[in-house]
Amino acid sequence: MKQIKTDLCVIGAGSGGLSVAAGAVQMGARVVLIEKGEMGGDCLNYGCVPSKALLHAASKGMRYSDALTHVHKTIDTIAPHDSQERFEGLGCTVIRAHARFVAPNAVEAGDYRIKARRFVIATGSRPMVPPIEGIEDVPYLTNETLWSQPALPEHLVILGGGPIGMEMALAHRRFGAKVTVLEAGRVLGRDDPEAAKLVKEALIAEGVQILEYSTVVKVAEETGGVALTLQKGAVCRGTHLLVATGRIANSESLSLEHADVDRNRGGIKVNDQLRTSNRRVYAIGDVVSGTAQFTHVAGYQAGVVIRSLLFGLPAKAATHHIPYATYTSPELAQIGLNEAAARKVHGEALEVLRADYAGNDRAIATERAGDGFIKLMVVKGRPVGVTIVGPDAGELITLWSLVISAKLKMSKIAGMVAPYPTLAELNKRAASAYFTPRLFDNAKVKTVVKLVQRLLP
Repeated sequence: MKQIKTDLCVIGAGSGGLSVAAGAVQMGARVVLIEKGEMGGDCLNYGCVPSKALLHAASKGMRYSDALTHVHKTIDTIAPHDSQERFEGLGCTVIRAHARFVAPNAVEAGDYRIKARRFVIATGSRPMVPPIEGIEDVPYLTNETLWSQPALPEHLVILGGGPIGMEMALAHRRFGAKVTVLEAGRVLGRDDPEAAKLVKEALIAEGVQILEYSTVVKVAEETGGVALTLQKGAVCRGTHLLVATGRIANSESLSLEHADVDRNRGGIKVNDQLRTSNRRVYAIGDVVSGTAQFTHVAGYQAGVVIRSLLFGLPAKAATHHIPYATYTSPELAQIGLNEAAARKVHGEALEVLRADYAGNDRAIATERAGDGFIKLMVVKGRPVGVTIVGPDAGELITLWSLVISAKLKMSKIAGMVAPYPTLAELNKRAASAYFTPRLFDNAKVKTVVKLVQRLLP
């Protein structure tokens, strides 16, 4: 085997791994980057990029065949930024092979044995297929195979009512497919129930059939499609089945036992510095047990470990300022605690503030007001969580990531000036609602104002 000695070995060329490799090599470290699949990982090739491109095409009324062309063109346009050629140009040694540990400080990949001072595991996750009777005997789809469908499914049955399931339900329904979503609990179950209900009702209004609290106990192939038997005895039939029931970490095939790296059913175990039980080895992104499985989380964690890897500085990963969004119509975005969680943690100290899209002039002018809203959870003058449901919720939530990360008080947001008319005014209006009772319904304030008015010349 060819021997390589390096400062840093990154396993996985998705969002997190690429960010670490690019940052480290450009700041002077010797870097080996190993990827057994497609450069860019799940997000570029099977996840965020194609799904959002498909949603955009559906909103524009494209034909399904043209939409798939748009999806692949979008991937091809972004791919050079994540390509092997670019990273080799930056100075990385890129190896396209499966990596496995053979010692606490060494991995083998293809014809190479790489010994490194530090390792970063960023191997991501893959679709989780639930252990339902018969499911392995039917030609089900996942987000990895959905994009190779040459024709629009006549009736798409989606197993799972989380963000992926709901986004794909909306897109395929808008292309003209019949769509049924089966969810064992409540759709968008981790989200604010009021916000999730708006999204659910919007999809139903577009013709999506949503069956909540419907546990599937058996799947079978039949002529022309699949049949799913529910726990209550009913049978749901469709031409195609999309499994969207969550994801599982890609950690089993790394031979972590040779690296003294601990893992559990959720993935690789790390501390708050993203370090594993082997001090030489870090893990970031979806492969980490208990982490939020989002591309932007992997990118953020990459920045955390770079501080430690390159400069030896203490750096801890936080989660309270991490937003996420579901790109349905309306969009749903969240950061920090939702209302129920905030009440459980903070009790009577919690204040809940709200501003509705119906009161926003830009939303009215563009016929996008609907029933959307922004809800702020505030404790002692600082937000601890924000829920937004409505047009561009994913864009609007970004401000609150800054606010929560910087520990800003509501007065700072209320003092912000947003251009008129914009949806961004919703953020200011919600923040201003914090001061409304304190200023306009305050007897002391009115007394002071009257006194000042008498004294002013």
